[in-house]
Amino acid sequence: MNLPRNLTGRELAKALEKLGYAITRQKGSHIRLTTEVHGVHHLTIPDHRPIKLGTLSAILRDVAAHHHLERDEMLRSLF
Repeated sequence: MNLPRNLTGRELAKALEKLGYAITRQKGSHIRLTTEVHGVHHLTIPDHRPIKLGTLSAILRDVAAHHHLERDEMLRSLF
């Protein structure tokens, strides 16, 4: 499955709520998300319009590794 190309930081944060992430703070244009599902995991995402594909790919790879999911499986559940 291909990555969404016009995804903002806020939209990504909203999608990650499905995996148990919640916004814990924001400083400037960076949003900090935290989950306690499968252990504590902190994630910082830029609130840019849109998020660059390389940045988005790295964030989703980190999330998939933490939740022990395949990338495509996780993308289908989020988007």
